[in-house]
Amino acid sequence: MRLYPTGPAGTRAAALAAALLLLAGAGPAVADDGRPDRDFTIEDPRVTESSGLAASRAHPGVYWTHNDSDDGPYVFAVDSRTGKTLATITMRGVGEPRDVEAISIGPDGDIYVGDIGDNLDGTWSHVWIYRFPEPKQLRDATVDAVQYDVKYADGARNAEALMVHPKTGRVYIASKNEDGGGLYEGPAKLTAGAVNTFRRVDEVPWVTDGAFSPDGKRLVLRSYFSAREYAFENGRLGEDRSVAAPFQRQAESVTYTADGSALMFGSEGARSDVVRVEVAGGGSGGDQDRGKPSGSGGAGGEAGDQGDGGGEAGGKGGAGLGAAIVVGAGLLWFALRRKRG
Repeated sequence: MRLYPTGPAGTRAAALAAALLLLAGAGPAVADDGRPDRDFTIEDPRVTESSGLAASRAHPGVYWTHNDSDDGPYVFAVDSRTGKTLATITMRGVGEPRDVEAISIGPDGDIYVGDIGDNLDGTWSHVWIYRFPEPKQLRDATVDAVQYDVKYADGARNAEALMVHPKTGRVYIASKNEDGGGLYEGPAKLTAGAVNTFRRVDEVPWVTDGAFSPDGKRLVLRSYFSAREYAFENGRLGEDRSVAAPFQRQAESVTYTADGSALMFGSEGARSDVVRVEVAGGGSGGDQDRGKPSGSGGAGGEAGDQGDGGGEAGGKGGAGLGAAIVVGAGLLWFALRRKRG
């Protein structure tokens, strides 16, 4: 999504975002010795608003992404070893996409694309989900996609996070609101040619994307400045903990690696960076590497609090940057308060 909220609160958020970006600016991420699932930069000049990420199940080290808004019915397969696009998929039979914000892969290997954005919070009476099988071969192709009409039981709203549970195949959407949104559960099975009603089952913070772990036991939700990982059982959120998300130009996307050992955080913008962050108990790094960006750590810092193992993981540089950002944010807040007074 390209726009921050409007109004006094939105103005403060945009100003804070600008200040944080000035403090957090750093060089681009680079691939780490040609290994997959490391920090990388999306090199394709067509991908300027990467708004969702999904780790391929069929092609190790490949990530699916798409542009925001009305770019067209296109999905891109990007190689994390090089940052190069390996395939451009054109969806056929889905009408004209309106505000594509999210992407996820189900247990059947199908790719789900969420045309679920609504910048004016309730302008559109329904949104859409598109679905097609993940290609077995990575090459440019046009595929037939199924389109599902989606409505919310409690009225229209904006959303940027769509997550397909990797075991049950059930689709969830997290709505986006500066004051907090909701987690919405879809029907057990989506139906084409009929309205699929999503019902609110839990409360969530300000969310720009989300993803299930490969085993379906965890759900991560990110915002512009932080991320949290929740236990997920029987369709409901459980205990949560902070994840040290990197600062990025416009923090829009997140996915687990295919093996669940780390999270990959993405951003909008030309040549945008994707940054790997280890997760607790997710791989050989374990808790001691939790919240530590790999490779060059292109974003140069971390967002959110450092509980649950963040500690020294980010290194002295990350700690110093975090302190600078806190101070800068405080000064900006104070200045805005005085201006309003």
